[in-house]
Amino acid sequence: MHRSIDCFSKEYSEARDKFLMASQSVDGTLTAYKNTIPDLELELVTHVLYLGAKQASNLLVLISATHGVEGYCGSAAQIDFLQHLPKIDSDTAVLIIHALNPYGFAFDRRVNEDNIDLNRNFVDFTDTPKNSDYQQLMSFLALSGLDEQGLLATQHSLKHYRLDWGDTRFEQAVCGGQYSDAHGLFYGGNKASWSHQLALQLINEFHISERQKVIVVDIHSGLGPYGYGEIISDHQPDSSGAKWARQCFAHNMTEPAAGTSSSVPKHGLMDYLWHQHFPVQGCYVTLEFGTFSVDKMFAILQQENYCWHNPVSTAQKQSIQKQLRGYFYPEYQDWQEMVLFRCQQIITMSLKKLAHE
Repeated sequence: MHRSIDCFSKEYSEARDKFLMASQSVDGTLTAYKNTIPDLELELVTHVLYLGAKQASNLLVLISATHGVEGYCGSAAQIDFLQHLPKIDSDTAVLIIHALNPYGFAFDRRVNEDNIDLNRNFVDFTDTPKNSDYQQLMSFLALSGLDEQGLLATQHSLKHYRLDWGDTRFEQAVCGGQYSDAHGLFYGGNKASWSHQLALQLINEFHISERQKVIVVDIHSGLGPYGYGEIISDHQPDSSGAKWARQCFAHNMTEPAAGTSSSVPKHGLMDYLWHQHFPVQGCYVTLEFGTFSVDKMFAILQQENYCWHNPVSTAQKQSIQKQLRGYFYPEYQDWQEMVLFRCQQIITMSLKKLAHE
């Protein structure tokens, strides 16, 4: 069935307003959680909508904008779901978390207000993971400028490491999470971020551990073939969560720990927090929509990161920010339609599994 792409937005504030409007058309409980940042007048809000009976045994959770700028696809999928709300089993509820990282969404950044990659922030901060390979790459990942010759030289050096180490080791080194360089890429932070604390608050407020069955779908973009929505499970392969995820999604699902995914194992994923609170039949999956090449992503993130920590012209910063947004949100009708179709498919599968398994 053809779905209108009007649910997609041009910016965070439009996405927020569309979500609020769609929420008004359904019977649910809407709550706003404001992220107040000193000296920033822009209103940054994570909105949470709960549909269904308070004591429902089963729960589907839909999350957008864990990585801010990736929120365009997740927000659109949430709005589309509300605009075409299916019949939901009476013992199943739906929890929609819109714009978990509102700062990143508002400023078209993956990271939050503290340069923290939220999806690397869920670790034991008394004993943070070590990423020694990242240390070897730091001098190449942290740009000294934006001149073309320097950028080419940096990419040449990184390509050498990729060829020497192989794709998996190289990608784990770059994006697996690091906790030593606060101005660097994929920084996991030294404390729980605002969004981290909110996630834990929601887990407790909505009694996740007391449910019988739970499926969490966290919608992202940037990895994999253009337009394809890959279901990724970061549960340990022999865990009850992995078993439940396989029952829910079967051959749709890939597992980084098993080497079957476009993603690699990473430190500090938000998945790990939810894993601690799940019932036996509880799983957390990432629905990752492909865009362009990983090397292109790394190069754009390097340049964007440089702009936020060094003096550059406004025009140059805006140009690079636009490129980053374009990488994570290809604003093309074919990509948008693929996102909506796949999200509808995965949500339908999830609701059926929660109701009938």
